[in-house]
Amino acid sequence: MVEERLLEVSLTSADGAIEEGLRPHQLINYVGQKKAVTNLKVFIEAARARSEALDHLLLYGPPGLGKTTLSRIVAGEMGAQIRGTSGPAITRPGDLAAILTNLQPHDILFIDEIHRLNRVVEEILYPALEDFKIDIIIGQGPAARSISLDLPPFTLVGATTRVGLLSSPLRDRFGIVMRLEFYQVDELARIIIRSARILEIAIEEEGALEISRRSRGTPRIANRLLKRVRDFAQVDGLDVISKPTAASALDSLEIDERGFDNLDRLFMDAIINKFNGGPVGIETLAAVLNEESDTLEDVCEPFLLQAGFLARTPRGRVATRLAREYFM
Repeated sequence: MVEERLLEVSLTSADGAIEEGLRPHQLINYVGQKKAVTNLKVFIEAARARSEALDHLLLYGPPGLGKTTLSRIVAGEMGAQIRGTSGPAITRPGDLAAILTNLQPHDILFIDEIHRLNRVVEEILYPALEDFKIDIIIGQGPAARSISLDLPPFTLVGATTRVGLLSSPLRDRFGIVMRLEFYQVDELARIIIRSARILEIAIEEEGALEISRRSRGTPRIANRLLKRVRDFAQVDGLDVISKPTAASALDSLEIDERGFDNLDRLFMDAIINKFNGGPVGIETLAAVLNEESDTLEDVCEPFLLQAGFLARTPRGRVATRLAREYFM
């Protein structure tokens, strides 16, 4: 197993409380995702004017881009309560039925990793999403009977990093589908400056830009790097994070100017040098690197693809000319 990554996008328990304090709570404070936010404003305003629940919303894209944050903002803008869970946590139809029957009118039900929802549980959702009704079985054997329960109008917000794994019947029941994109450098710099102000960290604009350039287009990573650069600055007795301070700290963490870390370099080195540039299958790469294939697909590949360093083909992964020039 490759050592734990600073650029890992999943939240650790230590990061959770701090990350929560850095999340914006209103659309006006949400940085980036301009198209999605602009359209969402229209949908929310229209639903509020009609005193209706917002249509069911599916958010998809690489991890760490703000799907959970956006779902909470939607709840706040709608003046509704949000109840959160995840696909793997709902193991039985009864679990989902208990959640649905406890919802209040216009509540937001947020299901993270919705692509991992059990197929039997998923089928319970279909009538709930379309007709706001669920059918449950009472009793066992010959005495068993089915009853239909009415549900209050609610909004399901589903989040996934793998929209292709959603079944067509479930995907088709979302009235609003939005893809979240990687952030631009200037957008991440604004997020870093805002987070620094909340954390009471003094930072220069150039310092924020240096961190943002190495944050893989992901706000969660940007905030994490900001906290690690702060540690270096504090130990060095520096009161302000400047560009040289940020660059020196991130170099020490082995995060290069493009945001690639040691796992990225091992990943691309395997393709370029061990498999002559590819194509090579993801399972083969996972075995060579002693990593889970899901980690490579969810953490490494999205940014490498976005940066133009990697190509996916029917035969496997291929290093692009840009990757060969950069990593060799």
